[in-house]
Amino acid sequence: MARLTRLLPLVRSAGPEDGNQTRVLDAALLAFLDFGIKRTSMVEVARRCGLSLATLYRRFASKSDLIEAVGLRQTREFVEDVDAALQRQVDRDAGAQEQIVELFAAFITGLRDNRLVHRLLATEPELVLPYLTIKGAPVLELGRDYVAEFISRLQREGKLPAYDPEPLAEMIARTALSLALTPQTVIPLGDEVAIRQFARDHIVVSFRVP
Repeated sequence: MARLTRLLPLVRSAGPEDGNQTRVLDAALLAFLDFGIKRTSMVEVARRCGLSLATLYRRFASKSDLIEAVGLRQTREFVEDVDAALQRQVDRDAGAQEQIVELFAAFITGLRDNRLVHRLLATEPELVLPYLTIKGAPVLELGRDYVAEFISRLQREGKLPAYDPEPLAEMIARTALSLALTPQTVIPLGDEVAIRQFARDHIVVSFRVP
């Protein structure tokens, strides 16, 4: 198995926010949702979070740095939500099938419910699409490494047979990203029960559950 790359640990190890950073990132996210990224100025973010423009620039040297920080927090929250969903299954000693179903449901729900991604896809696709398609390697890497880590854990626990997890992990990551980019599908993404049934019928088999 190829060595897992550093993006997933980087996301998980992001330090806690102080009060001012939380205010800035909350304000920036709301501004991005209201106006889009291109039309949001640092002046608007400073106004919304109640800091002076000089103080804002001391924390984030450029708008690009602020955008990156918002993106990192969104990614960390996504990973934390998936971690929490899986931990609930681990705590009840769920089998591989149940854990796979919850992993898929958590991935789909997290992508489906991300307001910023859908706002940008609808209003500024030229800005965000390259980072989800031709420049999407980091996003795919993060998803692949997460699923590969998940498969490796189940293999160590004897709940899955031995095989290289990365090809399957990449397929799952690419499927989830495709569903996020093109939500118009016969797959019932808006129905939590149906998502899980779809996973049982079509996703679990790919993991070679004994």
